[in-house]
Amino acid sequence: MLSLDHDQFGIDQLNFGLLVLRLVLGLFLAYHGYNKVFGKGGLSGTASWFGSMGMKWPKWQARAAAATEIGAGVMLAFGLLTPLAAAGVIGVMVVAIYTSHLKVGFFVFLPNQGWEYCATIALGALAVGTMGPGEWSLDNAINFSLSGWGALILSVVLGVGGAAVHLATSYRPVKKS
Repeated sequence: MLSLDHDQFGIDQLNFGLLVLRLVLGLFLAYHGYNKVFGKGGLSGTASWFGSMGMKWPKWQARAAAATEIGAGVMLAFGLLTPLAAAGVIGVMVVAIYTSHLKVGFFVFLPNQGWEYCATIALGALAVGTMGPGEWSLDNAINFSLSGWGALILSVVLGVGGAAVHLATSYRPVKKS
């Protein structure tokens, strides 16, 4: 069995794994936010969709969702203020799950999109926020270090708490007749 020994090959598997995880989760989410702005229908289409779900102030909501996905996604990808980036990712995914995906069920089967994918993104961000971004990150470059239980608590409280406040103030589900 082939084993890559850190000392023998100079490869830091943990840093590599965290880098890959950060890049995939962060850049995929940032591109999702970019699509809200520049995809089919643009911000006005996103705002219309948000309004149809029962989001108050849909034009503002479209901008806020896109900005959060782009900003938190890029921050997570580069490992910048990682627990805060994780909180942003968690928050936007909790809102997406609650407003759109929860009622469909667990599985993502098109055209219905369950909540499994959004939960995977949120939990991946939580894991990175808890472990820290690794040495190959901007946090390491600027000597910012917050990981472990404190980072976990910060990510969950800000992410889930922010989502709860957002939903309480901005979401009024449309009643189906």
